[in-house]
Amino acid sequence: MIVCIAEKPSVAKSIAELIGAKKKNNGYFEGNGYQVTWTFGHLCTLKEPHDYNENWKYWKLEDLPIFPANFGVKLIKNNGVENQFQIIKTLIKKCEEVINCGDAGQEGELIQRWVLLKAKCNVPVKRLWVSSLTEEAIIEGFKNLSESKKYDNLYAAGSARAIGDWVLGINGTRLFTKKFGIGKSTLSIGRVQTPTLAMIVERKKEIENFSSAEYWELKTIYKEQEFNCQIKRISSKEKAEKGIIYLSDKLFEIISFEQKKVKENPPRLYDLTSLQVDANKKFGFSADKTLKLTQELYENKTITYPRVDTSYLTEDLYPKIPGILKKLKSYSKFTENILTKPITKSKNIFNNKKITDHHAIIPTGIDLLNIKDDKKSIYDLICKRFIAVFHEPCIISNTIVIGKVGSLNFKKSGKQILKPGWKYIYNEDINKKEIDNSSNINITNFKQGEKGTHKPIMHKGKTSPPKHYTEATLLRAMETAGKQVKDEEMRELMKENGIGRPSTRSNIIETLLKREYILKKNKKIIATENGTKLIDAIQNKILKSAQLTGEWEKKLRLIEKGKYNIKLFKEELYKMVRELTDEVIFNNSYNNFK
Repeated sequence: MIVCIAEKPSVAKSIAELIGAKKKNNGYFEGNGYQVTWTFGHLCTLKEPHDYNENWKYWKLEDLPIFPANFGVKLIKNNGVENQFQIIKTLIKKCEEVINCGDAGQEGELIQRWVLLKAKCNVPVKRLWVSSLTEEAIIEGFKNLSESKKYDNLYAAGSARAIGDWVLGINGTRLFTKKFGIGKSTLSIGRVQTPTLAMIVERKKEIENFSSAEYWELKTIYKEQEFNCQIKRISSKEKAEKGIIYLSDKLFEIISFEQKKVKENPPRLYDLTSLQVDANKKFGFSADKTLKLTQELYENKTITYPRVDTSYLTEDLYPKIPGILKKLKSYSKFTENILTKPITKSKNIFNNKKITDHHAIIPTGIDLLNIKDDKKSIYDLICKRFIAVFHEPCIISNTIVIGKVGSLNFKKSGKQILKPGWKYIYNEDINKKEIDNSSNINITNFKQGEKGTHKPIMHKGKTSPPKHYTEATLLRAMETAGKQVKDEEMRELMKENGIGRPSTRSNIIETLLKREYILKKNKKIIATENGTKLIDAIQNKILKSAQLTGEWEKKLRLIEKGKYNIKLFKEELYKMVRELTDEVIFNNSYNNFK
């Protein structure tokens, strides 16, 4: 008998139907030589401190840091979990082989491996690795089962991540709570949570400490067009008035006129973070809500595996693309043009070197018209992005006119859409009139060397403080370790140093909200007084630094690739926690948490 273990009952049912295990038993399906059972996500967790040492049940500074000799796992205390685990354990004892059918990612591998470890599995284990839950994908996956050892590095990375979170979370939380906590308040410390909170606190302080300043700019009107003076902002009204006087008795001269056609390429396919960012911007969805909706779409077989951090497709998907596009019947008005000619096999879309576990999020071709409400909104984003990448670039005419008054240069720029290309998908109402009038510069109006009268004006403004994070901008900041990056190529390169993983970042934000370290005000994310006090109490730079934590995250990714040793990772982790403990306990310069 072969035992298949899925991560959820619904997935187990789909697998059971396809492989002929149609008899429903208590906690599993059976038939055709298979028994198909399931977990409920995490059935196991790392043991707690008191499981290793009874004295560690009590929070004492003198016991820190706590490092178990060997980490172990235990069942989560829950009757349903315990009952299901006993079913799995019994099935494993009597079987000849196990097929790990968990979600094909680091967390999914960890969930299943811990269950197999706890059940003392000693039979051969194979791995089902699929990027979608369609019948075609599952059948193909069973034809190409892998040896479990192929994913040992993935499991090692998941274990290192869990151990790292345990060691820093347990020791850091006890350390700061006992040193600075007031009454029964717990000061929660986390590997990703703390630098994320630090970014939010820092932004809050930048806004609070910002001092707005008035400034003036010189502009002039020539042929009903407003030109901006190419000098720095003027700090006093008197200087600006002198500028107006200087300009008033001189003619305006066109010294250059430039018009360039440029291509604006389609956006990249979605990874989870970019999908969460767009869903927050367009619909106000939280990152957690988007993840849950996306997971439901995946389990409904309408999209591929969502917990991904790449925006590329594997090269072997190329022949399947036209078929997927044809199946998206409700989007036929967007697909019909691109299906009239061969799909270009662009390296910006198909690139095996850019992929580790899974490709970008795309529709499977199962076009369910009855998807409604919020789930429909997410599905629509994914389908339109998928279609857009195969469309032609948007062709834009950029116009720059430079004028001169005396010794001062003035500039006017405009943009004119000549051919909408992929942008048609996002704005179906683009028509010829809008294309012709999309620029507010009349290109026939200006000739180099012409001169004429003009009307100088003075604009008064005020400098603005930085903006509070929204979930969209916070997710981007976590992805790029706190650095502001707009370029997609550069963002892609920085992902390895981002803090957290795409699948965990939404949970970090939710955790900070639940612990009342941050709050949401409209779309803004603002640090609370308690969150600010906690960060102020922490002087250790590594603990608060998004960049340094991002470097630690990179090591976890290297473990996953077999390029970094988990033993070395743990040694560095223990060294850091020992130094942090000594620093907090013995450094008298540490601020009290008041």
